[in-house]
Amino acid sequence: MTLPADFVLGTSTASYQIEGGVTAGGRGRSTWDDFCERPGAIRDGSSGAVACDSFHRWDEDVELLRGLGVDAYRFSVAWPRIQPTGSGTVNAAGLDFYDRAVDALLEAGIAPFVTLHHWDLPSALQAKGGWMARETAERFGEYAAVVGERLADRVALWMPVNEPVVLTLFGHALGIHAPGEARGFEALSAAHHLLLGHGLATRALRAAGARAVGTANNHTPVHPASDADEDVSAAALYDTIHNRAFAEPVLLGEYPNGMGEGMPGPVPEDLAVISEPLDAYGVNYYNPTRVGAPGSSAVTAALAAAPSAVDAPELPADIPFALVPVEAAERTAFGWPVAPEGLTELLVQLRDRYGDRLPPIHVTESGCSTDDVLEDGTVHDDARIRYLDAHLDAVAAAREDGVDVRGYFVWSLLDNFEWAEGYTQRFGLVRVEFDAGGTRIPKDSYAWLRDRITRIRG
Repeated sequence: MTLPADFVLGTSTASYQIEGGVTAGGRGRSTWDDFCERPGAIRDGSSGAVACDSFHRWDEDVELLRGLGVDAYRFSVAWPRIQPTGSGTVNAAGLDFYDRAVDALLEAGIAPFVTLHHWDLPSALQAKGGWMARETAERFGEYAAVVGERLADRVALWMPVNEPVVLTLFGHALGIHAPGEARGFEALSAAHHLLLGHGLATRALRAAGARAVGTANNHTPVHPASDADEDVSAAALYDTIHNRAFAEPVLLGEYPNGMGEGMPGPVPEDLAVISEPLDAYGVNYYNPTRVGAPGSSAVTAALAAAPSAVDAPELPADIPFALVPVEAAERTAFGWPVAPEGLTELLVQLRDRYGDRLPPIHVTESGCSTDDVLEDGTVHDDARIRYLDAHLDAVAAAREDGVDVRGYFVWSLLDNFEWAEGYTQRFGLVRVEFDAGGTRIPKDSYAWLRDRITRIRG
């Protein structure tokens, strides 16, 4: 299927996953620095202290992007590099680094797409309550103003907060990501403050002259485990929590199903900030989700058939829904189902659900981990090529159905620190030899995407 010549193709990364240099240039500590020091928190006991060392090798990575032929590069600014304690004094060296980074991209003909917060919160703010505290949202707005004042004249699109739903669920409800808090439904306060931070940052960026502001929300189509009423109801609840609770405050200025009544206030005034109009809506997609009622016959049968599926982690006993494996002919190395049709379904669903309140969409993350083997001086990652080919076709199918999708960003340019999985999962178009000085080796998928971009450009 075809995509137009002006369709934006790019790659995505995140600061803590690639930069390293955690003590370089005046950077302060982050919640991920702290979380990685917890025994057993990271699968292989590693951290992002060095990662891909992109802090020192930015120019090398820009050359990889130039060779790939992408239109844009989505990366994140590390808040602790700009304000080591999360507020107050600005670290000039940190701003200078990102200033040079943006200029290097522009000189290579690559549009900078910038995320302000990809989960690495300054530790000093976490000590004051982190995203459970309203003050963090207020400090985030101030931080956005600082970065915007320096970079707004050159950044193509800003995304204030990456995947607030994942940071809420994994970081504050389940405790399997930083900051490692297992608060259950109490974590909804963090969700509200993340959304408020998004709104305050949007206002600050516009005041600084930002040309375009969007989002980077994680979305998944949700399917019930069966047609039984209990499973359908459980799936609807999960859809509300994962999808609607983070989209509708931004797009509609309201929480779904009365959720606003349980949020820390003043909720109506906050929603007016959260729903600042956007220029683009970012969608991060990896796979569909299958949900049922705990203990239902469909859930019991599905878990018995695939008790260790990665896409269906065990949840606390008091959670009123259960995740069960999605049937798929192929899975990633992570165990996630490969389901490109789910991306088409999701994009159409967003269009149908929100109509003219939905800005133009960019797929701001989409990619897969594969079992990479270095041979013949490269990696023959045919599975990643199949994945990307199918998902680009899925975007084209959504466009043919009338959805205004204008870009697709591959996760990720580089193999990197994959959060709680450490270095056990490789998502990159470029292999990084972590035990050999960070050497970059473009994979077959890099060459394939380069050729696909050339064909799209005509």
